[in-house]
Amino acid sequence: MSSVVISKTEPTPEAKPVDMKLEVVLLSVSDVDRAKAFYDKLGWRLDIDIAAGGFRGVQITPHNSETSIIFGNGITPVHSSSSGSAPGLVLAVDDVDVARGDLLARGIDVSEVFHFAAGPFNNTVENPRVNGRDPEGRSYFTFASFEDPDGNSWFLQEITARLPGREWQRPSGTDVATLAELLHETGEHHDRFEKTHVQHNWWDWYAPYLSARQNGSNAEEAAAAADRRMEEELHVAAL
Repeated sequence: MSSVVISKTEPTPEAKPVDMKLEVVLLSVSDVDRAKAFYDKLGWRLDIDIAAGGFRGVQITPHNSETSIIFGNGITPVHSSSSGSAPGLVLAVDDVDVARGDLLARGIDVSEVFHFAAGPFNNTVENPRVNGRDPEGRSYFTFASFEDPDGNSWFLQEITARLPGREWQRPSGTDVATLAELLHETGEHHDRFEKTHVQHNWWDWYAPYLSARQNGSNAEEAAAAADRRMEEELHVAAL
């Protein structure tokens, strides 16, 4: 089996990277309702299903994922070859057998567990997929796969331990003084929403505002995020 070389380029101090989080993957589908039903069957969270004129957008998020998928009408070009355009989407799982069993129980057609003969995702050799788990039991090397009704392919990749440098450092908990100030700020911004909308639970607005601020949004962006959640998800109407 070929060796795997891990290369890492350290950014210079002058070229510190900007935070960029993979938020959404756009999928092409030929039948929106069929695709929605399929991903609902997976047990994934429905975030939004909105239609206006000839446009329809559906956003769905895999369980406990920070990245969502979006599909619909008017999102990607509609032509005969548009469906099944995704080259391969990868879902990290702790145990591929458990994940595969869950999908089978939901009625999803999933491949047998396999590994790549020449290393992950290497299709350059004849018969690149080999049945069974990676014989060395390595993290990243064991897979299963399935497709949605439009041929968009998904991989389950078992990741039990990440390679060095593959996990982002997250900020530690907020100190009490900073949290108190942030709560004060949240209360001030919520006051506007409370005066202009019907009765609601204040904590439903506080939660998305605080989350957005702690993840780098400014006050205006956080307030907009909280407003959207209240109006679009919880249907709190304006007075």
